[in-house]
Amino acid sequence: MAGKEQVGAAMSEAATEAFVTHRNLLFTVAYEMLGSAADAEDVLQETWLKWAGVELDEVRDRRAYLVRITTRQALTRLRALGRRRESYVGQWLPEPLLTAPDVAEDVELAESVSMAMLLVLETLTPTERAVFVLREVFDLDYDEIAEAVDKTQVAVRQIAHRARAHVAARRPRGRVSAAETQDALKAFQRAVATGDLQRLLDILAPDVVLLGDGGGVVQAVLEPVVGAESVAALLAGATRFGDGAAFRPAQVNGHPALIFRRDGEIDTVLALRIDDGLITGLYAVRNPEKLSHLEQETSLRR
Repeated sequence: MAGKEQVGAAMSEAATEAFVTHRNLLFTVAYEMLGSAADAEDVLQETWLKWAGVELDEVRDRRAYLVRITTRQALTRLRALGRRRESYVGQWLPEPLLTAPDVAEDVELAESVSMAMLLVLETLTPTERAVFVLREVFDLDYDEIAEAVDKTQVAVRQIAHRARAHVAARRPRGRVSAAETQDALKAFQRAVATGDLQRLLDILAPDVVLLGDGGGVVQAVLEPVVGAESVAALLAGATRFGDGAAFRPAQVNGHPALIFRRDGEIDTVLALRIDDGLITGLYAVRNPEKLSHLEQETSLRR
C-alpha cells in the first residue's frame, strides 16, 4: 500500500512540475485566443483539473498534451464568448495585459499580443485563430496542431494558409525601433499632461484611430474616432481628470501605454500603436471588469 502511495505522490509531483514548467506558454496560448487574462486564467484552471486526472505513463509529450488541453478548453470558451460579444455595448477591446520590458524586446511575441493584432485575430473563426496562434506564434508542428484542434493535418494546413492570408491583409504596419517608441511615448506624455492640443497634433498620425471600451458600464466612445484633429480634441478634453488623478507609463500587451488612476484606482488604460515615430492607434480600455486583473498585477508589483 505504501508503495502505491509513493508512486501516486511521485506522479502527482511530476504532473505539477510539468504544469508549472509550461504555465507561461499555456497562459499565452489561452490569452491570445481569448483576448482576456481573466478567461485565460479560468482556462488554465480547467486545464489543470483535466491534467491532474491524466495517466502520465501514457503521455508521450507532456508539453504537447498540455497545449492540446488548453487549446480545446479555450476553443470552447471562445465560441461561447463570441455569442456574448455580439450583444456587447460599444466597441470590444482585449483585456489589457501588463507585460515586462523583455516582452517588448521579443518583437514577434510583442506584436502577437498587441491590441492591434488581437483585434485582427478577432476577425478569424475560433479554429482559424487557434491554428494561427499555434503555428505562427509558437511554431508548433502541424501534427501537434491537428491533435489540439481535432482536425486532420491536411485540413490544418489549409486553415493555416487561409488564416495567414487573412491576417496578412489586415495586420498592423511595420515594426518600430525601441528608441522611436520611447521618444513618441515621452512626447505623448508631455502633451497629455498639459492638454496641449498642438503638441498632440504633432505626435498623432493624420489617420490615427482611437477606440474606446466602456462595456456599457462607464462612458467611452461608442464608435472609432478617426483623424488627428478629432482625436487630439478628444484627448485634450479628457486628460483634465481633476483632483485625485494621476497617470504613469507602462508596458501593456508588449507596447507602451499610459495607466490613468483616479483616487488611487485604475480608471483607464490607454495603449499606443506607434509607426514611424507617430501614434497611429490608441486603445482606451475603461470597462472596470477588464481592469480588475490589471489592478491586482500592479498592486503586486508596487
